[in-house]
Amino acid sequence: MSAAPLAAALSASAQVIAAVIGGRSLDEALAAARLEGVTRAAAQNLTFGALRRYGRGDFFLAQLIERPLGDPLVRGLLLAALHRIDERPADAHTTVDQAVRAAAAIARGKWKGLVNGVLRNFLRRQAELEAAAAGDDVARCQLPRWWLDQLITAYPRDWEAVAAAGNGHPPMCLRVNRRQGDAGAYLADLHAAGIAARSLDDTAVLLAKPVPVERLPGFGAGRVSVQDWGAQHAARLLDARAGMRVLDACAAPGGKTCHLLELADLDLVAVEAEAARVPRIAENLARLGLAAAVRVADCRSLDAWWDGRPFDRILADVPCSATGAVRRHPDIKWLRRAADVDKFARTQAEILDALWLTLAPGGRMLYCTCSVLPAENARQVAAFAVRHAEAIRLPLPTAGGDNNEWQLLPSAEHDGFFYALLEKSA
Repeated sequence: MSAAPLAAALSASAQVIAAVIGGRSLDEALAAARLEGVTRAAAQNLTFGALRRYGRGDFFLAQLIERPLGDPLVRGLLLAALHRIDERPADAHTTVDQAVRAAAAIARGKWKGLVNGVLRNFLRRQAELEAAAAGDDVARCQLPRWWLDQLITAYPRDWEAVAAAGNGHPPMCLRVNRRQGDAGAYLADLHAAGIAARSLDDTAVLLAKPVPVERLPGFGAGRVSVQDWGAQHAARLLDARAGMRVLDACAAPGGKTCHLLELADLDLVAVEAEAARVPRIAENLARLGLAAAVRVADCRSLDAWWDGRPFDRILADVPCSATGAVRRHPDIKWLRRAADVDKFARTQAEILDALWLTLAPGGRMLYCTCSVLPAENARQVAAFAVRHAEAIRLPLPTAGGDNNEWQLLPSAEHDGFFYALLEKSA
């Protein structure tokens, strides 16, 4: 990357990082920045990397700056620059030079000297500072203290591995449309296109590295979709069969809705509370040549969307902390608070209680989150079973043994997910 684009990318990244730290979601901040071309790609890489390294950059800044920074853009710029130095140490002096150039546009150049001094001081003290960061849990694990505390309690032997998995780049997994083939046939076409990949099961394909969807053979014709392997288990665990009436209660962006329809001809209703996300469901259905009744409503408000006919199967992929998918959404490290987990848990309980009323006797509801926190998972389902004596917790075949819940921890192949299957006694 030439000097001018790097300075522009650092400047753009600083704006997005500052917006996220100020409370905006990463998606909103990126949309507001209206980045284009090579600057967009470079700025996104810097931003995602800097946000994933929660605590690390701030740990360094605390050692290098005596007083709090007065401008959030400067903090964002320094975090982006420190990440690039981490990622490309051979270009460290170029990064410093271009960060100073980017600082010239902030407050009429007021911060140029500070940015230059902080970054050059970091380079002089880098070994010392990195050794100190290795002894600080927040800087080393790159997660907020409250989050680490919950992981330590839940996974006393594995918490560091869970934290580390959430700090990497997410895998790109594909779901082959079973109506148009299987993983074996699709792998052959990927290899012919020069795209390295391997199969995970009969319809899941893991790419060696991400590629634009335009490069995927048959993507536009609905032959394949992008969906994490952990998420792909939902449709199979629900075991919806041809002719069944099925509800996907929190449906956007529509990946699980479409997967269910790929596996069987269903009378499927997809409900989504956020109107802005509903077009994604329609787009995915259209690309795959599938059909569902899509409703814009809060699934807890039954009068707003339910016609009174019970469902044979319900997928309750509820709103959650997304702590199992943090590498895809690094902004949640900065935006989530410990109190948010309790709020999510209350909402989840309300959703489960409402949806249970719409399930037919003998029907099944699959509870699903992309969280790794027990308050949203095992404890949530246990509390629901206490409230509803007619709820039978069924064993999950993929969980091993007679386990009636399945906690997937993030790995190189999939994100973190939780599943529990409940049947309403007849």
